[in-house]
Amino acid sequence: QVQLVESGGGSVQAGGSLKLSCAASGDISSNCGMGWYRQAPGKERELVSPLKGRFTAFQDNDKNTLYLQMNSLKTEDTAVYYCAAECVTGGVRTKYWGQGTQVTVSS
Repeated sequence: QVQLVESGGGSVQAGGSLKLSCAASGDISSNCGMGWYRQAPGKERELVSPLKGRFTAFQDNDKNTLYLQMNSLKTEDTAVYYCAAECVTGGVRTKYWGQGTQVTVSS
C-alpha cells in the first residue's frame, strides 16, 4: 500500500503562483512513478502536463515527495489537484491516489 498526502492548495489571484506537495509513504519504491492530475468541476480528471512552461513537476527522492510548481495561474486552472502513484509489483500495476487539494484561481 502507498499513502499519498497532498498539501499547498488554496486561493490565489490570476497571475499568481502556488506550489503543491505530495508526500508519499508506505510501499513507495523505484517501481513506482508519480504524477499530478486535476479535475475541474463538471470535467473529467486529466493529467497535468507541463502547460506552456507554467507548471513544473519535480521530485525529491530522499523525502519521497513530489512537487508541482504552478506559475502564471489562470482562472481555468481552478480544480482539485491529485497526486497519483502507479506501482508495478510482480507484474501487477496498481494506481494510488491522494485525497486531493483544491486550487481556486480568481480574476
